Amino acid sequence: MLADIQSPEDLRKCDESRLGDLCAEVREYMIDCCATNPGHLGSSLGAVELIVGLHYVYHTPEDKLIFDVSHQAYAHKILTGRREAFRNNRKKGGISGFTRMDESPYDAFGAGHASTSISAALGYASAAKMKGSGEKVVALIGDGALTGGMAYEGLNNAGWGEEDILILLNDNNISIDKGIGAVHNYLLRITSSRSYNRTKDKLWHLLGEGWLRRFIQKVVRTTKTFFVRSPKGGFFESMGFRYFGPIDGNNISEVVNTLRKMRNIKGPKILHAITTKGKGYTPAEEDQTTWHAPGLFDPISGKRTASSKSRDRYQDVFGEVLLQLARQDERVVGVTPAMASGCGMNLLAAQMPERFYDVGIAEEHAVTFSAGLCAGGMIPFCNIYSSFSQRAYDQIIHDCALQRLPVVFCFDRAGLVGEDGATHHGAFDLAAYRSIPDVVVAAPADELELKNMMYSAVQHKDGPYIIRYPRGYGDGVEWREAPVTLLEPGKGRVVVEAEKPAVNVVAEGPCVGAAVKAASLLEAEGICVRVVDIRFLKPLDEGLLEQVVADCPRVLTVEDGCLKGGLYGAVCEWAAARMASGSDAKGGESAGEKALQIDGLGIPDHFIAQGTQQELRHDCGIDADGIVARVKAFLAR
Repeated sequence: MLADIQSPEDLRKCDESRLGDLCAEVREYMIDCCATNPGHLGSSLGAVELIVGLHYVYHTPEDKLIFDVSHQAYAHKILTGRREAFRNNRKKGGISGFTRMDESPYDAFGAGHASTSISAALGYASAAKMKGSGEKVVALIGDGALTGGMAYEGLNNAGWGEEDILILLNDNNISIDKGIGAVHNYLLRITSSRSYNRTKDKLWHLLGEGWLRRFIQKVVRTTKTFFVRSPKGGFFESMGFRYFGPIDGNNISEVVNTLRKMRNIKGPKILHAITTKGKGYTPAEEDQTTWHAPGLFDPISGKRTASSKSRDRYQDVFGEVLLQLARQDERVVGVTPAMASGCGMNLLAAQMPERFYDVGIAEEHAVTFSAGLCAGGMIPFCNIYSSFSQRAYDQIIHDCALQRLPVVFCFDRAGLVGEDGATHHGAFDLAAYRSIPDVVVAAPADELELKNMMYSAVQHKDGPYIIRYPRGYGDGVEWREAPVTLLEPGKGRVVVEAEKPAVNVVAEGPCVGAAVKAASLLEAEGICVRVVDIRFLKPLDEGLLEQVVADCPRVLTVEDGCLKGGLYGAVCEWAAARMASGSDAKGGESAGEKALQIDGLGIPDHFIAQGTQQELRHDCGIDADGIVARVKAFLAR
C-alpha cells in the first residue's frame, strides 16, 4: 500500500479496513531506513497510528497539523511525498529530521524544541477564525513536552477563548528518559481509571446535546472525585478544554473513529491517546530510552552496531567528574531538564539519587531552581544542551548573574552538533553569554580541560560559571588518572609556540585541536604559526594577547560558534580598545610596530542545515584544512 501513497490525498482513498496494514508497512519502512541511517526511531514508531489517523480524517494541508518537537514525525514525512527522500533523512543535502515550513506545505510549523505546538496552533486557529476560512488546527504534543512551561502558557490562553483547536496528547509515559513530575503522575491516574471513563463516555453519548447533558456535566464535575482518585480530565476541563479519552492511540480504528467524531466539535478540546514508544519493534519497546535514537542496528535481530571509537565522549567525562565531585563535596548536586542520559547525569542519578534533580523539559525552571539551590548553600551543576539554554536566557541573567550566584552551567552540544541541524546547533552561546556581567565563559579544548574546569568551577564564588563543550568524542587525551589543575578564569595558554610566527591562531574549544593539526601541516610547507588555547572567552586573557602580538601583529581567531559576537568579536573589541588607548600603533607604523590585522573563522551569519559534524566544520572552515587555507589567504593579503 505504501508505494501507492504519494500524499495524504492518496491515503484518504484507502479502505479504512486496510489502515492497519498500512501502519505496519510504514513501521517496516521506517525501521529499514533508520537501521542504516540513524534517527529518532522510538518516538516515531509509537506515533504511527495517530499520524495516519490525522491525515486520514483531516484535510491536510488545508487543515493544519502541528508537531511538538517533531522528532516523532517520521510517518508524517513518509506519507507527505517524502518517502524516498526519507532515506537521506538528517544527512547533508537531505531532508531535516524535524518539520520545516520551507521543506513541505504539510509542515505547517517548524519545530525542534519542546512545548511550542499549542501556542503555534492557537495562533493558526485565531487567524482562521478572523479570516473565516474554516480550517481545522491540531497540535500533536507528547506528555514529556507538557513538563515545559510554554505548554501551559498556551493551554491557559487557548482554554480562555473559543478558537477551534484540538490538542492531541500522545501519552507514552516517557520522553527520552522516564517521565517525571506531577503531570506525569496525573496522567497515570487518569489512565488507571479507564473502566470509569468508558462508562461515563457511554452515558455522555446517550444523553445527546442539550440542557440535560449540561446539567449532568455540572453534577459530575462536583461528585466524580468520589468514584476515582483523579477526576477524568479535571485539570484540562478546569482550564476550559473539553477532555476526551483516554483512547488506545495504537489502535487505528479507535483513532480514526474518535477523530472523525471530534473533527466537527467546536472550541478547544483535548484528546488523550495512550501509545507505546517503540511500538511494533520489540527491541524498541523493551528499551525505550536507548531506542529513542539507537544509532546503527540490524533491523532483523535488533542488534545495535557497537561503536569502534576508543575515546570518551564529553558527556561521559562530565558524568564521571560530576560523580567524583559529588562524592567529595556534599553540596554538589545535579540538575537537568529531562536530559539525564544524554548529558551523562544518569551516573549521578543511579549512585546518588538524592543529589539528582530531573525537572522535566523546563529549561527556565531548571535555571531558577538551580539559583535557589545555590542561594540555599548548594553547588548546583545545571546541564542544558546549548541550543536549549537559549530558552532560559532571562533566568540566567535575572536570577543568577544579577544576584552573583555561582551556579555552574554545563552547556552540552555546543557548536555544530551534526545531523539534528539548525534547531540544535549550539551556535549562539559564546556571543550570548559573554555579554552578561559577572559571568565566566569557559571552553575546554579536550577532556582533561573539561575535568579541570569542572573542578575549578566548584571553587568559584562570584557569579555563574559557564562551561560549553561539543557533542561527541574528545581528542582521546588521558583524563581519568591525570592530576587536577585548577584554572584561573581569564588565563589561556600557548599550545604551539613558534620562534618567528607568521600568524597567531587564537582558538577555543574543539577548534584548538584543529588549529594544532593545521600548524603541523603549515610547518611542513615552511609556514610557522603560534596556536593559542584561549580557554576563557570571558574574562578574556588580554595579557596573553598582548604577549603574542608583540612579535606578530596577525591574529586569526577560530571558534565553534557564530562569528559575529563570539571570540572574533571579543578580540576585535580588545584591539579597538587597545588602539583607542594608544597601545597600538594608532592605525599605522610606530616604533617599529605594525597595526594589528585580525581575521576570523567561525559559524557564518546564516542557519546551518544538517550534516555530520565533520562535514559542517569543513563547510565553515573550522577544521584543519580550513584553517590552513585561511592562514595562507591571510598572508597573501
